[in-house]
Amino acid sequence: MGTHIKLTASDGFELGAYRADPVGQPKGGLVVLQEIFGVNRHIRSVCDGFAARGYAVIAPAVFDRYSRDFESGYSPAEVEEARKFIPRIDWRAMLRDTQAAIDAVRDQGKVGIVGYCMGGTVAFLAAGTLDGLSAAVGYYGGQTARNADLKPKAPTMLHFGDHDQSIPMSDVEIVREKRPDCEIFVYPAGHAFNCDERAGYDADAARLALERTLAFFAKHIG
Repeated sequence: MGTHIKLTASDGFELGAYRADPVGQPKGGLVVLQEIFGVNRHIRSVCDGFAARGYAVIAPAVFDRYSRDFESGYSPAEVEEARKFIPRIDWRAMLRDTQAAIDAVRDQGKVGIVGYCMGGTVAFLAAGTLDGLSAAVGYYGGQTARNADLKPKAPTMLHFGDHDQSIPMSDVEIVREKRPDCEIFVYPAGHAFNCDERAGYDADAARLALERTLAFFAKHIG
């Protein structure tokens, strides 16, 4: 369904992206932020799913600054390799790349953002720092609690799992306390419960979180 495109960030850096467009007039634009595994098959499938529901979707390849066109599966060896990028993450650069994606779909109507794992943190940071967003949704963003003093400029929804081994419930409680302006949902699930290619996938949690996310976007974007 989608195509590969190029984006240019404000510092002149050119990065790749995956774009999926709906049939007919878009309800609005949507930016999808990847896990640490790149704009891989799963993330492209997520984009296609949102496009099928009426949104013009762009997933920026925010690891292009470190390894162009990187994408990974979820075998233990691939997970270990992808985790090597974590210490190298430049959050400010990633936000510049995210802003480029937002700007690329502004002509489609109001714009939302949704991110998963690392991308969940980026979505939260984007809600508080970037321009042009009407709604933001973060799934199990590991650095959200650390940045919870940041006040979102757009309506924000956050999803967490109650037995996520990388995000303790104490972190979720920090976010609840500091961000009463966010809608926060906790599911009886672990990390990456939305990814149907990973062992932690939980079909019930993924379905309910998607229902809430779509209703949220329908309210704030169209």
